[in-house]
Amino acid sequence: QQGRETAAYTGLDFTVAPGEFLCLLGPSGCGKTSLLRTLAGLEAPSEGELGITPADSRLGMVFQEHGLFPWMTVAGNVRFLLEDRWPAAELEVRVAQALAEVGLTDFAAYYPHQISGGMCQRVSIARSFAVEPDILFMDEPFVFLDYQTRLSLQALLLKLWLERRSTVVFVTHDIEEAVLLADRILVLSPRPGRIRRELTVDIPRPRRVPETTLAPAFRRQVAEIMELLCVGEAVSS
Repeated sequence: QQGRETAAYTGLDFTVAPGEFLCLLGPSGCGKTSLLRTLAGLEAPSEGELGITPADSRLGMVFQEHGLFPWMTVAGNVRFLLEDRWPAAELEVRVAQALAEVGLTDFAAYYPHQISGGMCQRVSIARSFAVEPDILFMDEPFVFLDYQTRLSLQALLLKLWLERRSTVVFVTHDIEEAVLLADRILVLSPRPGRIRRELTVDIPRPRRVPETTLAPAFRRQVAEIMELLCVGEAVSS
């Protein structure tokens, strides 16, 4: 009904440490994306307090859709976010470096419609890290990709994050993805989202794909979360 509000999440109280990779894990509709957008400053919280320290932290965002400008080339899409940050003499070097890191040097002059969805998402990740964010928010960036491409981009993300150690808040509904990537996982309940469990991922880094996903410790943690979610569903039904 018009004017009626629905609480996406409620009663959340948590902090994210500098350099931490935090995953928000939960079922569809539990408020993960709304929470992420609030943390990123794209939406205002209806109540409560939110603080980012320091206040001038540089923020980056990667969405489910790659969000590339279709009229710009691959290089142009990366350049667009960088041109106000660095002088022209340094700009092209940084664009070339960003594309090299994600294996797209040979596609710099291509347009988004000329490359695959996975390659478009590589461009999105490249430009997000190229701005050197202190905090990077990622909203299920691999959800629409095939399994093989997902594995490839998960490996790429782990590599770039280990090199830079930006703080990352990553939304997913994929249990294996959360365990593979995260230092810590907040498991959210169905709407309105509440923190059902906070889990530390004790699997050593660097984590390699697919070796890490076959390790007993990985399988145990995945099973633990699956049991938690199944029990929660049984209780709520």
